[in-house]
Amino acid sequence: MFIDTHCHLDDQKLINTDEVVKEYQLSGVDLVINMGCNISSSEKGKELADKYQSIYYAVGFHPSDANHFNDEALDKLKLLVTNKKCVAIGEIGLDYYWKPYDEVKQKQCFVEQIELAKESKLPICIHSRDATADMLSVLKQNKDKLSYGGVMHCFSGSVETAKQLLDLGIYISFAGPVTFKNANGLLDVAKFVPQDRCLTETDSPYLAPHPLRGTVNAPKNLPIITAFLANLKGLELTDFANQVMKNAKTLFYKLN
Repeated sequence: MFIDTHCHLDDQKLINTDEVVKEYQLSGVDLVINMGCNISSSEKGKELADKYQSIYYAVGFHPSDANHFNDEALDKLKLLVTNKKCVAIGEIGLDYYWKPYDEVKQKQCFVEQIELAKESKLPICIHSRDATADMLSVLKQNKDKLSYGGVMHCFSGSVETAKQLLDLGIYISFAGPVTFKNANGLLDVAKFVPQDRCLTETDSPYLAPHPLRGTVNAPKNLPIITAFLANLKGLELTDFANQVMKNAKTLFYKLN
């Protein structure tokens, strides 16, 4: 019934994959998408997808790894996207939180991977931290390359930012922070985003939802986030979960 559209099962904190898969299946999570942050994690995502029927994967370079992105890396990504279970390019974007950072290199990495997504006929999974204006600028400048859409992962911005992303055809994904006691403005965004443009994720092993905040997160916790959003929107959990699954299969069409 549930789908975790963004997690990192290749992380050492989730090393016992058999147990992680068993636990999320017992909690009602049917599908998960493992994100790539570099070549190593992208390759690991493929390995996991090859082994487990319920796991799909995305490939890409996280902005924090942009300095390792080059022509050789791009060629490797082009090989990885040909697999039938590779459903997206991600996570890609801009991150100005961790300093020092190379703004020029991050933007180059972001744009080249947007181009890869267009060539590969795949959506993008966007990461943005302390870089909203530049992130929106890059997307608007490359709007013609967003034919297959995308998703703003772990959304933490304003209603206005969400509106601009929706206008670009980008879905909005909510993770654990929407359940935090200090969510405040994020609750307004969750109410604002139409249910047919919502996705849910755990971003495991990070950002465990309330009341598990501070613990190692896992896809088994996805129902907590989905139930919170359904309640916030005044919807039945089953109806909302089914809508999110439909949304995911529309964007990540290779899930079908």
